[in-house]
Parts: sequence; structure tokens; C-alpha cells
Amino acid sequence: MNRRFLRELDWASILLALALCAWGLVMIYSARRAQGDGLFFVRKQAIAMGIGIVAMFLVASRPIQTWQRWTRWFYALNIGLLVYVDFFGKTTKGAQRWIPLPGGFNLQPSEMAKLFVILTLAAWLASREEQIRSPQLVLKSLAYIGVPVLLIFKQPDLGTSLVVMAIWFGMMMLAGANLKHLGIVLLAGLVAFIALWHTGVLEEYQKNRLIAFLDPQRDPRGSGYHILQARIAVGSGQVFGKGLFHGTQNVLLFIPEQHTDFIFTVVAEETGFAGSIVLLSAYALLLWRLSRLILQAHRLYSRLIAAGITTFFAYHIIVNTGMVIGILPVVGVWLPFVSFGGTAVITCFIALGLMQAIHRQQYEVMF
Repeated sequence: MNRRFLRELDWASILLALALCAWGLVMIYSARRAQGDGLFFVRKQAIAMGIGIVAMFLVASRPIQTWQRWTRWFYALNIGLLVYVDFFGKTTKGAQRWIPLPGGFNLQPSEMAKLFVILTLAAWLASREEQIRSPQLVLKSLAYIGVPVLLIFKQPDLGTSLVVMAIWFGMMMLAGANLKHLGIVLLAGLVAFIALWHTGVLEEYQKNRLIAFLDPQRDPRGSGYHILQARIAVGSGQVFGKGLFHGTQNVLLFIPEQHTDFIFTVVAEETGFAGSIVLLSAYALLLWRLSRLILQAHRLYSRLIAAGITTFFAYHIIVNTGMVIGILPVVGVWLPFVSFGGTAVITCFIALGLMQAIHRQQYEVMF
């Protein structure tokens, strides 16, 4: 790792990610402290972060075009892992999403699928640039990502399926697809969702989550419980919060999964509106740094990857905070770099590594 390589990195985005990770470790410890296993979860997350940081620098050290040659292998690996977890994966709380690894760790292929879709779809679209405004290409692109989306949906994992669809939409817009065609796809998706609802394809808990979003008081001890308790936690933090490790909703274990999907409730309750604004400002700065690379990228392949990764981060941030404060339904989406999750944080750092490789392209052109 020479000095030139280090100079070519976008250290602002890297430092923002590291700051978010550090804050995340504090919040994870706070969320698990009352259960007596805070340090255990912090250690597991720190190990995953270390692996992710190493992976980020390795990915950043390679020219972004390197990965274009691996497109078919990435697509096959993505499908292979998703099929494998469908047959041999570990089932937790009714969902079969994890592959057990030595040392008590688990690999979640659906998280890695987001990056695989970005890399493979970018190469696929870049090789068909002249056809991008045709309706046939829009349909073919849907078929291209359809296999991984259906395999993820089957686990069941509606939240990740929606993330992948959001990534597809962001990349298609950047590629220059006809907005009318994309609008028709959105309308067709709405019709398909209604059909899935009435045919029983959607799991009962998924339906209940959507119903609870509209009227959480209808089932305050069941499907509406998360939403109501999250609102109490966020509101009770007021301006400056109750102080680290002193959140009553947190300490009294009123909110399940508080160290993962609902970690923003810990931030809001213990650091208040002020702490929440600081966190969201850090995310806004990170998204600004990443979105600049979409314009700076010199090739369509690079721009599409930058658009996909920026969409990936933006969707997670907006949907996670939205579902915690009750303006969006609960769909099981985590907060980047902050929520507990080994595969998730490694995926985030690899995504950041790809963005660093795109950032380094401008120096290759200059020299």
C-alpha cells in the first residue's frame, strides 16, 4: 500500500464510515448492555468491521474495470449462494437466510446479493448502452435481476427484495432508460403486490406489518408493538436525550431487535434530537461524497456502479429511519455501518471500496 494509492483515496467518505462504525459500536453495546452480552456483540461487530476494512482497501487497490471481467462468475456465485441457503441455510425466527460459519459467525447471502446485482447489472447495461431506451431492454433487465429477487423473496425477505428493486430503479434511471417505461413497471409492480396480497403469497406477518403501519393501535401488543414502542423511545429522547446507557425503553427491553433494525431508537432516546441530527448529517455528507462520484466517473460501467451503491446506501438510511419514526412500514432494513450485522457491515465496506476504486480513476486519467 504505497503513498500514491493512499493519496488517491477519498478519505472524507472513509473517515465518515469509520466514525459511523465507532458510534455504532457504542449504540450496539448500549442496546445489549441490559441483557449482559454487550461486549460479546461489540467484539463480533468489531471483527466484522476489521474484515470489511481490509476488504475495502483490497477492492480499492484494483481498477474498477477488473470486476467487469468477472460478471458471469459473480452472477453464478450470487445464484449459487442463494440456492444453497434455500436448501441448507440456518433458520431463525421463521426465515432461512444464513449459512453457518466456524466461530459462531453467519454468512447472509441476501446481503451480498445487493453488491452482486450492482456489479452484474452495471456490466450488463454498459454492454447494451445503445438499446437502453427500448422497452424490451427494460423487460430484459427485470428478467436479469428477477432470479435473485425471487430467491431472496422466498426466504422470506421482503425488505432485501425491495432494496434490490430500488437499486435496479436507480441504475436504470442513471443509464437513461425511458421514464415512461419505468413508470409502467412501477404500476405493474403495484398490481403484482395487490395480487400477491390476495393470493396468499405474502406471509401473514408481512401483511400484519403493513396493516400495523396504517393503524398500530389496532394490535398494540402484536404487529403494532414495534411501531408504538419505537415512537415512545424517539419522542422521550427530547432534545439532548436521556444520556448514554440510560434509555428506559432500551434498558427495560421494550423494543425487540434494538441492536439491529431498530438501533436508531437507541440513538434518539439516549442522545435526543441533537444526536439524531448529528447522525443524519453524517449520512447526508456520506451520500453527498458518494453521489459526486456518479458525475466524476469516466465510463458508463463506473457511473452505474456508483449509482447503484449510492442508491443502496440512500434506500437503507431513508427506509430505516422512516420505519423507526413511523412514516414508513417496518420491512426489516438495517442502518448502514451502525446496526449490528457482520455480513451487512462487510458489504458496506466492500461497496465503499468500489467507490474508492472509481474515485481513483480520475488520477489514472490525469497521469
